[in-house]
Order: sequence, then structure tokens, then C-alpha cells
Amino acid sequence: MAQEVRGVIALGKDEPVRIETIVVPDPGPGEAVVRIQACGVCHTDLHYKQGGITDDFPFLLGHEAAGVVEQVGPGVTDVAPGDFVILNWRAVCGRCRACLRGRPWYCFDTHNARQKMTLTDGTELAPALGIGAFAEKTLVAAGQCTKVDPAVSPQVAGLLGCGVMAGIGAALNTGGVTRGDSVAVIGCGGVGDAAIAGAHLAGAAKIIAVDIDDRKLETARGMGATHTVNSRTTDPVEAIRELTGGFGADVVIEAVGRPETYTQAFYARDLAGTVVLVGVPTPEMKLELPLLDVFGRGGALKSSWYGDCLPSRDFPMLIDLHLQGRLALDRFVTETIRLDEVEKAFERMHHGDVLRSVVVL
Repeated sequence: MAQEVRGVIALGKDEPVRIETIVVPDPGPGEAVVRIQACGVCHTDLHYKQGGITDDFPFLLGHEAAGVVEQVGPGVTDVAPGDFVILNWRAVCGRCRACLRGRPWYCFDTHNARQKMTLTDGTELAPALGIGAFAEKTLVAAGQCTKVDPAVSPQVAGLLGCGVMAGIGAALNTGGVTRGDSVAVIGCGGVGDAAIAGAHLAGAAKIIAVDIDDRKLETARGMGATHTVNSRTTDPVEAIRELTGGFGADVVIEAVGRPETYTQAFYARDLAGTVVLVGVPTPEMKLELPLLDVFGRGGALKSSWYGDCLPSRDFPMLIDLHLQGRLALDRFVTETIRLDEVEKAFERMHHGDVLRSVVVL
């Protein structure tokens, strides 16, 4: 029987979000209903609200979440009612050319629940990233549920559902950071700090944090940065080169998503080094680099999709590392808030006052 729950809705472009009653249907084949326990407030949700992703309003916001499976539909075998899960927005299909080549983290046919959640008047909702977790319960594809150790707190676990996984994965999976490497991270918001934490976890010898906000640079040190550069007052390329013996970093992770900072990342890496773009650009942005420099500097220019993660592999591993005290995921949680405080959390995030606000239900 369909359930009515509270959820945070964006009804139109740049309108303040509001809490509405939403209707969650019983799960169909391959689907699950999850009772949400915590959900992080991510920049992607703000982009949805601003109409920067699609104009498919109204949106049910929220996607960086953890909770407990309440119901499963026919054919679901990987999770069962009572399982504690992290939700992911890239449920792999197992059939596309990437999956069949043994690279499911690149899956080209990820899927969501087929049924739609609605308002009480029948208006269909578009769930953010196919999840819609600023709600007491949500309907997802069962493949979007990754079972992890329930000993972890939900507000910490949920962060792996998007930003923290994107940053850690940019370092570990895409960048291939390993012990002894020098790493620079440009942009020290939630994703950039996660990349710093990932580089620290991998054993990087030197981790250089770059940002224009001294508050963020101080936080980056707590995540594992060994050096900081305020790029408002210092040329970051020259600073990174000076800190790496004049050569540049082995891996430079760009967590801003702008042509200017990408160009800095390109020239701040060592010869044959790697640039990883994990910051999300907007459609109108263009990049111009001398092709001779692209050729002459060698190495690799990579984009990181969701940290090139495979949730079934990476989420349980990272949760175990956290529970062992080797990955301080709790440092990403600046504050916990109620469902009706999401609009204020967007404002604090926009002003750089928080690393992560987390809705606790």
C-alpha cells in the first residue's frame, strides 16, 4: 500500500524549497523502499533547485543518504528489509559494454526506480539523481542500495553517497595516488577535502591544498594536507612547483570545475603527471590549451565520474576503514539539521560556512 511521507520539494527555479506530503508507492520489480535516517546537503541539490541540471520541476531533492530498507519488490535478492544501506546514484546494469569488459564503474546504462513518487494531487516528482532522499522514505532501484556495517552512524555513512566518495575516488581510483606521491588539490570544499583525505589514506608524501579561503585551508590541514596555498594572494602553479622541487605534483586534482583552475592544474603537474577533473563545469565553459603543451608534457588528463567508484566494492571498504579509525569521515559533518532547515543550509553552503550540513530524520 502506498505511503504518505514528508519530503523537501523544489517547485520552480530558484524558489525556496518547501516541505510537502509525497506519495511513495510500494516497490515494484527490482525496487526498494528505504526509510531515510540521514541525508547530506550537497551542491548538486542546489544546482537542481537553481535549474542548472534540468528543468524537470518539481524535484524531490536529496541524494547523499543512508537508511534502512523497509520493503523490496519482486526479484530483489541483494538487499532485504532491515538492511542498513548507503544509497548510490549509479546502479550498474551488468550488461552494457563497460560492465561486460569488467569496468562496471564506467557503466553506461545505470538505472533508477521505474515508478514515480508523486505529490498527493498526482503530480509526478523528479527525484534528485534518481534518489530523492530529503524525505522520510524514498523509492529507489534496489541496485542503488549498498549494504554496509550498521555500526556506523547514518550521518557519516550517507556522505559516501556522493561528495565524499567523489573526492576520495578521484584520488584513489582515478588519480591512482600511491605512497610517496606528491599531490595538489585545487578547491577545498567537501569534494576537495575528500580528495585530500583519500591522498592521505593512500600514503602520499606531500599533499598541497589550494583555495582562496583561509578557513577552508585550515580545514584541509585537518584532513591531511601537509601544505596550503592561498591562490588569492599567491600564484598556485609557482607555489606547487616550489614545494615539489621545481617539478610539479605527480597528481593534481581540480575540484572547482572552471577553465582557470583547470589550466592551473595542467601546469602545476610534473612531466608525465596526472590531472584529475572532479569539479563539475557548466555547459558554456570552454578550455583552451596549446596542443603542443598537451603533447609535450605527456601524462594523463582524466575526468572522474563519481570517483570512478563501484559502490558494492568501495562503500563497505571505506566504512570499515572509518570504523577502524583510519578514515575520519565524521570530520566532514559540520552540523546536523532538521528537514525544515534545508533552505537555510543551502545559504550557509553557498557562503562557504559549512563543509557539510546533514539532515537527520
